[in-house]
Amino acid sequence: MAEEHVLLLEDDTNLGLILQEHLQMKGYHVSLCVNGEEGLKAFRDGTFDLCLVDVMMPKKDGFAFAHEVRRTDKETPLIFLTAKSLKEDKIKGFTLGCDDYITKPFSIEELILRIQAVLKRTGKAGPAEESPTQFAIGRFSFDSQRQVLSLAGEERKLTPKETELLHLLCLHLNRTLPRETALRRIWGDDSYFSGRSMDVFISKLRKYLKPDPSVEIMGIHGQGFRLIAQSDD
Repeated sequence: MAEEHVLLLEDDTNLGLILQEHLQMKGYHVSLCVNGEEGLKAFRDGTFDLCLVDVMMPKKDGFAFAHEVRRTDKETPLIFLTAKSLKEDKIKGFTLGCDDYITKPFSIEELILRIQAVLKRTGKAGPAEESPTQFAIGRFSFDSQRQVLSLAGEERKLTPKETELLHLLCLHLNRTLPRETALRRIWGDDSYFSGRSMDVFISKLRKYLKPDPSVEIMGIHGQGFRLIAQSDD
């Protein structure tokens, strides 16, 4: 489980409590503040591994909070949570030194993955949880460590990106893998060109899995992809 301490600034009390609860369920220690002034005092009085900052807050907004933090602290990761999706707002956020910028509404699952990615990239993450490397996908066996997909003794060596994508789909088996999550985790961004590239890799994986009719990679319109596999039990 994670042990990182997160400072959460969110003036919407209901959303703040929901986010705090979900992050705590994942093992994070969370300090919740409802405005920028309260958040800045908490930041100066404590030690945090990451700040989740709503932009539109009373007393001191998220941008002002980030400006104050970055005057003395260039290292602690900042992730903005905001309904402000204009390009100019994103540019301002990154200019102020944020590590990620998440527009509302977002899924809790996406937020957790973004937090993990930022902590890993900035060296703030604790020991990583062991992720499974071997999966049964219908009649197929998949070994992500060896990058091998097997069926009836026949092995297919996958490319690194094919392996990463199939591994992520397996971790979400029979659940929707958000498109943006896959793009950011594997391609590093969710641009148009990365999206087209991912679609090509999805097509390749569908072709590889076609010999087993009980296995399917479904496209969920406007959301992402879902790897469906019937159990042999």
